[in-house]
Amino acid sequence: MLFLSALLLGVAFLVGSLPLGHWLLARAGVSSRLNNAHNLGVENVLRRVGPGLAISSAALDALKGFTAMLMVSSLNKPEVTVMAALATYLGHLNPPRPLFGPTPPRGRGNLVLLGILAGLVVTGAIPFWAGLLPVLVYAGVAGYWGFVSAATLAGLGALAAAVALLPYSPAPKLTTLALLVAAAWRFKENLGRILDGTEPRVGEDVPVAGKRDDQVVAAFMIHPMNLHDFWSAQRFGWLKPLVEKGLVSEKTVRQMADEMRPMKVGELRGIKTAQGKEIRCYLLSAPLLPDRFRDDPELATRRAIEGAQLARELGAEVFGLGAFWSVVGNKGVDVQEAVPEITITNGGAYTSGTIKAAIPGILEHFAQTGRDLKQATAGIVGANGVVAFGIARTIAPQVGKVIMIGRDMEKLERSANTLRRANPDTEIVTTTSYDTLNVADLIFSATSDPNPVIFPPHVKPGAWIFDEGRPADVDESVRDVPGVRIIPGGLVIPPGSMTTNIDLQFGEGNVPACLAETLIIAATGEHGRKSLGPQTLSENINFFVEEAQKLGFQVVD
Repeated sequence: MLFLSALLLGVAFLVGSLPLGHWLLARAGVSSRLNNAHNLGVENVLRRVGPGLAISSAALDALKGFTAMLMVSSLNKPEVTVMAALATYLGHLNPPRPLFGPTPPRGRGNLVLLGILAGLVVTGAIPFWAGLLPVLVYAGVAGYWGFVSAATLAGLGALAAAVALLPYSPAPKLTTLALLVAAAWRFKENLGRILDGTEPRVGEDVPVAGKRDDQVVAAFMIHPMNLHDFWSAQRFGWLKPLVEKGLVSEKTVRQMADEMRPMKVGELRGIKTAQGKEIRCYLLSAPLLPDRFRDDPELATRRAIEGAQLARELGAEVFGLGAFWSVVGNKGVDVQEAVPEITITNGGAYTSGTIKAAIPGILEHFAQTGRDLKQATAGIVGANGVVAFGIARTIAPQVGKVIMIGRDMEKLERSANTLRRANPDTEIVTTTSYDTLNVADLIFSATSDPNPVIFPPHVKPGAWIFDEGRPADVDESVRDVPGVRIIPGGLVIPPGSMTTNIDLQFGEGNVPACLAETLIIAATGEHGRKSLGPQTLSENINFFVEEAQKLGFQVVD
């Protein structure tokens, strides 16, 4: 009998693993974007494919749960039937890869649970009241709070409590607790989004790429710059007091962050172009701290690829790489190759465009203070980079001297020679030392360093600093230098009335230009304009500058 019980539990697992709803949608020609844990579910499928397919796929999932209970009930052992509930649900959550391929569909299984519950009642494994209680609790929580995930876990908690009151051995009682734990693990991302305020409620409009002509969907990848940013996400806030009290080490938090896959942590709403098109943007994050991008680029690239996959599954058309994500995977090239179904951009073109648009105004205002540009010295920090060299090329004809600072002296000299040939009347100096900055009247900085690189000893009184670095290249202490003016670069105000649940730390209503480029591609549908790799085409820079103005984006100056 023990062998037969084990065999039937195995059969229940296999029945639960059958992706019947997925097969139905696939045969109906529904995009595979729907067939993932983020979009499967009766409400999402109903919204995307209509009532016929939604109800049919839901019925099939419920049927397999019900059928599994009927099969195991043939043993006439109610306790084993209760245990089969867990086996069936685990089969649905983790279908065997040999049977269904390397990436089997994995829904969250609410309809499977409903079928299991009905099967437990019909077969007499649990009394009617024990089956009704979870349904009532589920309905109450979903109706009052609006979160399906929370309602499911509350219903399973009620089921575990009901089974605990039945005259069963410990095995089935522990089984229902394990069922609750398995569901909680599957719903962990939903619970995190509830804490972060990004989980949609029942009936809430969820944007779908291509569904509405007046709405587009994009996604953008961010990361914490420090542990303070890590705590700012509500789902991680509970860790802060533990670290402060020494109960959890910072090293443990960093190790935990290394293991976390990308997640949805925020959303930009209220962005509407001058033509009336709404742009919704999901903010995704894998909480790698800046030093990890330098120390483990392979991990960072893997997380960026996973972020692109998540963005595609959430229905986004364009995925932008922000901050240090923009330099991983050959500046996005490897990410695009790994996930060709969605457009990837590192935002370099519009970032260069915003700088190109801002520099004439900065130089004009500088000259209006009574200083002669032809006698001025300009320092270019990060001149080995494409953006900083573009700045140097723009200002070299207008100033008397340019100091180019970078890490690779050989590359700096090659770039400097290009500038010298084009600007024979301008003195061009190359160096790897920041100490030479203290003679500069104008400083333009665009590095990818995770820490500030410009400090008070590097800045002379009265200097103007254009800081395009993200995070900032200029230390806060520089503000104490007399007469210094720090101008943030690469910031854009999107059209409409943008709101967000997360502080991007660029000032209220502002976004970085790389994020704005993501939004512009989504709004215009010009996916071929994406920025990938180290090179940025001048025609794409001009395109984003022109389209941004048409759409209503404003550069912060």
